[in-house]
Amino acid sequence: MLNEIILAGFGGQGILFAGKILAYGGLMDSKEISWLPSYGPEMRGGTANCSVCISDDPIGSPLVLEPNYLIAMNTPSFDKFIGSVQPGGKVFIDSTMIDKKSDRDDIECFYLPASQLAEENEMSGMANIILLGKFIKETGIISLDTLHKAFEKAIPPKKAHLIEVNMKAIQLGQQE
Repeated sequence: MLNEIILAGFGGQGILFAGKILAYGGLMDSKEISWLPSYGPEMRGGTANCSVCISDDPIGSPLVLEPNYLIAMNTPSFDKFIGSVQPGGKVFIDSTMIDKKSDRDDIECFYLPASQLAEENEMSGMANIILLGKFIKETGIISLDTLHKAFEKAIPPKKAHLIEVNMKAIQLGQQE
């Protein structure tokens, strides 16, 4: 099974970090993985997206042109990628930042006010992880235990206290 995922938004929203967590999760589940970041020259505030492939078999190309899954954190990203999602795919949308709805009836869309939830729960800057929680719940691509191990791998020891904060954000996304 090949899972192709695009995560997209503005630089500074944690798009690349969320993609890295997914990739580490796949790696820890002994899957074949690829992680391909892409960002504009502005970095923070510019465009950022990340392609992640998680597969049981070797991956032919890390480039994702028709994703099974899309996580969109801003309107330009929604506009750019919504049309490329495969029929039957799932889209996870930060509805705080994106006030549009998809007109496609061949995909399933989840509208989650992730940025608003992050602010209300004093988790500023963690909308990406809240959306990731919803993504994990709806796709089952990796388990919560694997996800925890991925955070342990991606977060440096001097910031280990952030592992539990990230797991709380995951749980918040799964409750929605």
